[in-house]
Amino acid sequence: MPSRDPFRESTVASRRNRPAKAPLSRDAIVAEALRQISQDGGGMSLRKIATALDTGPASLYAYVDDLSELQALVLDHALDEVTVGETGEPWRGRLERLLRSYAEVLSKSPTLAQLAFQTVAVGPNALRIAEALLEILAEAGVEPTTAAWAIDMMSMSMAAIAAGHAYGVDPAAPDSPVRQAINRVSADQHPRVHAAREDIMSGTGEERFAWSIDVLVRGILSSGQPHP
Repeated sequence: MPSRDPFRESTVASRRNRPAKAPLSRDAIVAEALRQISQDGGGMSLRKIATALDTGPASLYAYVDDLSELQALVLDHALDEVTVGETGEPWRGRLERLLRSYAEVLSKSPTLAQLAFQTVAVGPNALRIAEALLEILAEAGVEPTTAAWAIDMMSMSMAAIAAGHAYGVDPAAPDSPVRQAINRVSADQHPRVHAAREDIMSGTGEERFAWSIDVLVRGILSSGQPHP
């Protein structure tokens, strides 16, 4: 019978020497999901999140019901960076800064901008933003129903703007497919588009953003009671 090597056991790594695994929690899952879509630039996957947290995908379901719930939680977590300003500031400037902050946060990741289209965030940050918007619109004299409908429209408008920035879309760029297509428009077939081609491509991103906010605000202020 071969003799036992007295040094063999010393070469086996003890499980007790491994770093302690961070406890799994809903906050840890949401934070990791947001990190992946913000830094890695990819989509959201329960399998990827579980791997990063050194657990199995099935373990995540103890904290989130499904991917849809996780997406809503991630979006709300990201909205923590949106600044809403201070009560008492002039309402117009406060509204513009809030909407700009909202768009800037979403534009940090194409996936995050996409989430804003397909997911409704219902959490502390989404509610904080909604409360601030309703307060601002009340100061501006907007009646309650119009204000309630307006916050959804403003959120979606900022998400659309953010998506364009996040994906690096610049229709006015000389080599963009949009500009090339507009330049090729026939004056006979599309006379109005041909005549307006320079105006269609004019303006910087900042100018168009400011214009979009101005149009939104003017439209909301001039709107009466909405009817289904």
